[in-house]
Amino acid sequence: FELFWHATDGTLDKVDLVWDRRVALGVVLAAHGYPEAPRKGDRIANVPAETADAVVFHAGTTMESGELRTSGGRVLCVTVLADNVRLAQQRAYEVAARIQFDGVQYRRDIGHRALGRNG
Repeated sequence: FELFWHATDGTLDKVDLVWDRRVALGVVLAAHGYPEAPRKGDRIANVPAETADAVVFHAGTTMESGELRTSGGRVLCVTVLADNVRLAQQRAYEVAARIQFDGVQYRRDIGHRALGRNG
């Protein structure tokens, strides 16, 4: 928030930014029927807590009676930070594979082009 405040206020010179040199890679978990007719209401299980290298962003989710459920097409995005693309890809797919909901689907090729360029 502070960064945006200073940007709108014209005082970015007052902000000390810290850059993370790690690679970020995100895998979107989509609902059954996405993109044409994504199903809503499926119970979502095993979403891990945020760690130093991984966070799961919620998009098409809702809480119903204390349970996390799908509410849109692009349900979650598993985002991982790692020292290189290969490690980020491996870790992102490890986290994604643990998350469960009926009809979950996600691309299996995220990061492949970058690996082709960077080994």
